[in-house]
Amino acid sequence: MATADQAVAELHDVESPRTPLGSFVRSPMNWMLLFIPITVALEHLAHVSAPVLFFMAALAIVPIAAQIVGATEQLSHRTGDAIGGLLNATFGNAPELIIAFVALKAGLLEMVRASLVGAILANLMLALGVSFLLGGLRFHEQRFNQTAARAYSTMMFLAAVSMTVPSAFSRVFGPNEVIRQEQLLNVGIAVMLLIAYALYILFSLRTHTASFASVETGHEAHHEEQWSVARAVITLLAASALAAWMSEILVGAAEETGKALGMSQLFIGIVFVAIVGGAAESGSAIAMARKNKMDLSVGIVSGSCIQIALFVAPILVLASYFVAPKPLELAFGRAEIGSLFIAVAIGSMVSGDGQSNWYKGVQLITVYAIIALMFYLMPQLSG
Repeated sequence: MATADQAVAELHDVESPRTPLGSFVRSPMNWMLLFIPITVALEHLAHVSAPVLFFMAALAIVPIAAQIVGATEQLSHRTGDAIGGLLNATFGNAPELIIAFVALKAGLLEMVRASLVGAILANLMLALGVSFLLGGLRFHEQRFNQTAARAYSTMMFLAAVSMTVPSAFSRVFGPNEVIRQEQLLNVGIAVMLLIAYALYILFSLRTHTASFASVETGHEAHHEEQWSVARAVITLLAASALAAWMSEILVGAAEETGKALGMSQLFIGIVFVAIVGGAAESGSAIAMARKNKMDLSVGIVSGSCIQIALFVAPILVLASYFVAPKPLELAFGRAEIGSLFIAVAIGSMVSGDGQSNWYKGVQLITVYAIIALMFYLMPQLSG
């Protein structure tokens, strides 16, 4: 009978992964949302150690970040390139921004600075390295737009210089205290970086889009589920609120976690907080590499780094005058600045020829592991 056939078809639709509920349940990332109630429950238990709470909150932030990235991508499909680029800048790095805001309010300025450098290191070496490795294991050689890669490298060099100048100024002219000229320098650089980022969006999405075009000749058909605007906005707002909540718990347990495990604020910020905040975008880049979409993979990684350096960092500097106990200065230690320039140089050398393979991935991961080990073993000295 027709009604029976319709019932079977409806049942099949309910079970199909193409339905919103089916897609949600079948995603391993969404199952990690269970860490949210677990973290909340652990926070109210009296005898839970700080490291357990810290890592539970970190695991809870990862799927929340994935929801933020997914909702932003859905909105970007409907708004066009220009507004979509602004949305990606605002919400694509929302987890890093939220965690940093919470740490600013708590006065953990060293952790905030470390997380900014750490996010760039994690993207340029760890995320890109894993993307090259896993993509290279499936495909012998992978290609991407080397003109776009060089443009990304130039922007990252600008970011590294912008972080070096206030650090050098602080070390030479105000080694023991923040002087008025240093504060003016930081605010001035923050404003100039925001202007440079706005012009970068104009350059890449409007005036020179051909320079960032994919070198891929074929185009796969996309069968991604299209969300309504209401669903995307509600998901974005709810995920941002949850990210803020979990970040409060994460930052609250960070100091005790460092003491318990013998880790400095610098190491926690430059490794753990950076990896957690960028987990969703890193996962997207790796997934694209495994699909042989290296232009998209490199674009996600490089674009995230540029957003952090030219958008997130200056926003935090300006916001610190209103939410932090004292202003955030872009005064980084020698090890942080050195690591940043190493990351930019290695990233430029590896991606400059527009080709990738699995061994390039191994090289990037190895350098990242060496730098992470250095920060773990580094004595807790200022500067």
